[in-house]
Amino acid sequence: MARALGVVVILLVVGLIVAAVRLRGQGEVAIGAVPSPVADTPTVQPADPIGPPPSAQPPPAVGTPLPLVTAPAPTPTPTPSSGGPTIPDHGPHPALVDVDGWLQSEVTSLEALRGRVVVVQFWTFGCINCKNTLPNLRELYAAHPRTDLEVVGIHAPEFTWEEDPDAITQAAADLGVTWPLVLDTRRRTFHAWQEGTTAYWPRTYVLDREGHIRFDHIGEGAYADLNQTVAALIADPAL
Repeated sequence: MARALGVVVILLVVGLIVAAVRLRGQGEVAIGAVPSPVADTPTVQPADPIGPPPSAQPPPAVGTPLPLVTAPAPTPTPTPSSGGPTIPDHGPHPALVDVDGWLQSEVTSLEALRGRVVVVQFWTFGCINCKNTLPNLRELYAAHPRTDLEVVGIHAPEFTWEEDPDAITQAAADLGVTWPLVLDTRRRTFHAWQEGTTAYWPRTYVLDREGHIRFDHIGEGAYADLNQTVAALIADPAL
């Protein structure tokens, strides 16, 4: 009887010890399970590297024509003005000074050519630069009637072998120069028109109907400007 009571006591003690241990373990778990506070940070959606999200609209059925996408209309390019070239007026031309006569001409003065546009060119038949201007001058001369345009070549020789009138006549025939020629053997007119320390072969002027200089070019080139000036002066009597 006493032994049975001792066993019961021992069992009760063991039970109490086990219960105490269990209660202590549950307390530690409960304390460790308390979550740490977390900041309320919103979720950020990463940017789409391709573009905006697709439309929620369902895709069109097969065979449905797609909407027409038109390119924006191009910006119109301003068109250049249709007006003619600006033609300066340099005033009346200088006089012919101490010339030795005219070749291939019935007139003997520039004043006799008033009422016509006149191209005046200083040249000499041995000058290669002068020769290079002649093809355009021949075409220009042929393009307009004599009632509208005359060309006058003022021959101012650079060398003595260019002074002979017969040599000038022959050179003009060889070069296709059919317009009137002024013989400026001593180059008095050559320097009267080209004031300063330097004068040039060739030098080309355009005179309007009143004898005013409206174009002045030294050397070769500027053929389009020359031709346009002549055409504009012929087309507009007011110029």
